[in-house]
Amino acid sequence: MIETNGKSRGHDPHARTEGQPSTGVVADVRAATFGDQEAFERIYRAHVSRVHGLACRMAGSERADELTQDVFVRAWEKLGTFRGESAFSSWLYRLAVNLLCTRLRALKLQREREMANEIPLALARARHDSIEIRLDFEVALERLPDGAREIFVLHDVEGYKHREIAEMMEITAGTSKSQLHRARMILRRHLER
Repeated sequence: MIETNGKSRGHDPHARTEGQPSTGVVADVRAATFGDQEAFERIYRAHVSRVHGLACRMAGSERADELTQDVFVRAWEKLGTFRGESAFSSWLYRLAVNLLCTRLRALKLQREREMANEIPLALARARHDSIEIRLDFEVALERLPDGAREIFVLHDVEGYKHREIAEMMEITAGTSKSQLHRARMILRRHLER
């Protein structure tokens, strides 16, 4: 039997094997669901680097820490919805992708409102910055426009299909394809310099 302090864990008849969540992970998730902070800390330590890497690739390094924290806050709130039908890491990663897409859409709308009159200034700054900053892949990726970067990461890095991206980002599959093409062309130009 699992106690809420997470110290006593008995046999779990619902634990899965071969590609499914391990008994330890399931026990930690269940214990954390009942408020065991130590169990949640183990979950956090096991998955934080992968979630942070995703946040860096999708939103840029300047927002990654905050977004990573947001993902784990949401995971803490939603632990009770994990049914154990797949690996916990898959559930957490999907939660992270969904939250990141939602937050990035909100940031994009906010930025569009704030920057409506500053587009020419932003373009001039971007041209100037591109001369001064070393353009390796990570820097080039961060310089992609938000929509193009998100789709590039989801498709080319994370392996999602255009229809899945379209559903997550509330766009059409055609928009996803055109943004991916745009992202690849921009990256190619930056990396060929």
